[in-house]
Amino acid sequence: MADRLKEQKKVTAIAKLNDVPTSPRKMRLVADTVRGVEVNRALDLLHFSKREASIRLEKLLRSAVANWEAKNQDKVKELENGNVIVKTIMVGEGRTLKRIRPCPQGRAGRIRKRSNHVTVILDVKQPVENK
Repeated sequence: MADRLKEQKKVTAIAKLNDVPTSPRKMRLVADTVRGVEVNRALDLLHFSKREASIRLEKLLRSAVANWEAKNQDKVKELENGNVIVKTIMVGEGRTLKRIRPCPQGRAGRIRKRSNHVTVILDVKQPVENK
């Protein structure tokens, strides 16, 4: 069991981005578009997206691809053939900065500036077995 997990970690590539100053909800909208998609297509989707979160996610995905290439130097053809996919992309809530804004009648309104943590895991697409 432990040996199998160790072999699996050698093949998969992980990239993390912490404390991104975007709300997790906005980042999840962009992350959902590339989850399970082939890497080159995902980079194209993010490059031509109009959302601001896609800029940071594209940079993170490029980092994950570089990590994958470093771990799998003998399998570079897999990347060109389109067999490397975005296996998992997780967006978690980061720290929230709390700010005060003046409101009517002497009150104070709270502003929450949210951030998030993003984790991308790349893996090779498994061949489909015919029954």
